[in-house]
Amino acid sequence: MALLALAALSFPAAMAQPLAADEFRVTLLGTGSPAPIIKRFGPGVLVQAGGKTLLIDSGRGVTQRLLQVGVPLGKVDALFLTHLHSDHVVGLPDLWLTGWLQASYAQRKGPFVVYGPVGTQSLMDGLALAYAWDIRARIADQGLKPEVIATVVTEIKPGVVYDRGGVKVTAIEVDHGEKLKPAFGYRIDHAGRSVTISGDTRFSENLIEHAKGTDLLIHQVAAASDELLKLPAFKVILAHHTQPEEAGTVFSRVQPQLAVYYHFVLLGTPTIPAVTEQQVFDMTRKTYNGPLLIGEDLMAFRLDGDKLVQLPPRER
Repeated sequence: MALLALAALSFPAAMAQPLAADEFRVTLLGTGSPAPIIKRFGPGVLVQAGGKTLLIDSGRGVTQRLLQVGVPLGKVDALFLTHLHSDHVVGLPDLWLTGWLQASYAQRKGPFVVYGPVGTQSLMDGLALAYAWDIRARIADQGLKPEVIATVVTEIKPGVVYDRGGVKVTAIEVDHGEKLKPAFGYRIDHAGRSVTISGDTRFSENLIEHAKGTDLLIHQVAAASDELLKLPAFKVILAHHTQPEEAGTVFSRVQPQLAVYYHFVLLGTPTIPAVTEQQVFDMTRKTYNGPLLIGEDLMAFRLDGDKLVQLPPRER
């Protein structure tokens, strides 16, 4: 495909290798939406920088994807939620509870750390109630430590929300719709390099302003055919997201070293086909002619000195 060829020319692949001590690596764990498809699991972006392991959103299948990239669930230092729509948090109970186990794929040593919008504390309190039997049983039966299933929640406002070991996370308020506030994107800076992740948003001037100077911009996208948009329900959905031509304008103004699409909301019905990924790419080209990739689950990048390197694909 043309879009993959462009990436190969602009961003040379590196040999597969373990994470270096001070490496800045970004991995798309899930690039999908509520649709339960195998190709694209729910939204999740793994950021490894400065010895920290951070996760942006915890959609469906995030635990399986973490295992595929060799990261034990318990090694996630903090989870950052963009907003509380179910497709962004449905994998959270699995990450929280399974990461508590002492199997090799889990082994969390301290409490589960979550940053998110107002409502995040209620979410975690509700999960503790929902899984109370499981928690009591594992403490009594397996001797698991209650302090490790505890949660530390920070309900955030725009601005710097995390700054440790040279890794700074800035929450950027975005626009997911009037009734869906607050919603955030995140910018992660380390050692003079940065990645910005949009979360769910309509065209956002605030995102553009805070993403300027970022090396890697990971942005959601939504599209539907004109025929489908005659149906009010689909028109409402699309109005909450960024369309390809709008995203192209965002990319043109931010001018990242690389723009990557994730969280694809490509609407269709049994009788009206969904817009294809190639069509999304082509529509974006109407407003943006810079480096662009259609993101895929497990696609990874290394921010290496003054270069942005796309790592070889992993088998699913």
